Amino acid sequence: MRALKSLALLAATAALSACVTPMSGNDGMYATPIGDAPVTANPTAYTPALNCLADYARGQNMTAPRIAVGRIIDYTGTVSEEGGRRVTQGASLMAISAFAKSGARLVERFDTSVTELELRYANNRLIGQEGQGGDEGVRRIFAGQMPGSDYYFVGGITELNYNIRSSGVDAQVGHANARDGVGNVGGRLYVMNIAMDFRLIDTRTLEVVDVISYQKQIIGRELRAGVFSFFDDTMVDIAAGERALEPVQLAVRAGVERAVVEVMSNFYRVSDSSVCQAELASEGDPMGPGVTAQATGAFQTTMTPASVQIATQQRADRDSWHAGRDQNITGIRGREETPAPQTQTATVTPTADRRS
Repeated sequence: MRALKSLALLAATAALSACVTPMSGNDGMYATPIGDAPVTANPTAYTPALNCLADYARGQNMTAPRIAVGRIIDYTGTVSEEGGRRVTQGASLMAISAFAKSGARLVERFDTSVTELELRYANNRLIGQEGQGGDEGVRRIFAGQMPGSDYYFVGGITELNYNIRSSGVDAQVGHANARDGVGNVGGRLYVMNIAMDFRLIDTRTLEVVDVISYQKQIIGRELRAGVFSFFDDTMVDIAAGERALEPVQLAVRAGVERAVVEVMSNFYRVSDSSVCQAELASEGDPMGPGVTAQATGAFQTTMTPASVQIATQQRADRDSWHAGRDQNITGIRGREETPAPQTQTATVTPTADRRS
C-alpha cells in the first residue's frame, strides 16, 4: 500500500513538471504565460470631472493657458525590502495624463533630450528635409518656432505614514482533546496614508500662484479561517484567507488628478459655479467639505469677491475639512484645541494653502 502511495506521488510530481521543460518549443518559449486579462483604462474617481472640464471648455470655445509639467518627486525616500522604491517615481507622467484629460494645452518640458539633440543636428546642418536637396533640403531653425509655457506644475510626494491605526480579532474554538478538532478565524484592518504637495508657478515671473496639499488614506484588510482535526488515522488541516490593500500608486494618481481638477477649474473660470460638481459628487469625492460650489479655493485671476470670502472662511474654520473626525485625537493636521484666528478677506493671498 505504501508503495502505491509513493508511486502516485511520483506520478503527480512528474505531471506537474511536464508543464515546464528545459527544452524550448518551436515557438521559442519554455512555457506559455498564464493570464488573459485585457489592457484596460486606468481611471480614478476624478477622471469623470477632468473629462467634464474638457467638454465644458470645448463647448464654450475656451482656450486654456499652456501648461508644462516639471518634476514631481518622491521625497519620502522609503525603500521596500526588495530594494525598490515603495512609492511611484512616475507622478510627473500621471500629471501630464491628467492635464491631457482636462483638455489642457501641454508643452513638453519633462524630457527634452530628443528635441535638444534634433536642434543640435539641425544647427550643424545634418538633418535634411524629405524630398529636397542641397541647401533647400536642410532643416532650418526659426526664431520663436517653439511655443512657451504660461504656467508650470511641480511638486512632490512628501508623506508615507504606515499603520496610522489597525485593529484585529482572532478566535480559536475546539475541544481540549486536539483529536476532536480545532477551528480558528481571524481578521485585521489597517490604515496608512500618503500626502502630496503641488504648486503652480507663473513661468514668466516665477510667482507661485497656487499651492495644493492633499493626503489620501489607504486601507488594507486581512481575513482568514481554518480547521484542524483528525479522522481516524487521517489528519486534516484546511486554511483559507484573503488579503487586500488599496493600491498605493493609484492613491498617488488620485491625488494628482484631484489637484489638476482644481487647477483647470480655475483656468476655465468655473471655480465659483456648479460646473462639473455633479461628477465629483457622483464619484464620492473624499477630499473637501462635501462638494460645494467653492471647493476649488483661491486662484487670484478667476475668483469673485464672494467666493474668496467663502474660501477664506473655510480655511479659518478648523472643522471645514474634518467632518466626522475623531474627537479623541488632537494636535495633528490642524486639530488644535485653541480656536482658529479669524482671517479677513483683505489678507487673502493667491499662494494660500487650501488643503493643509
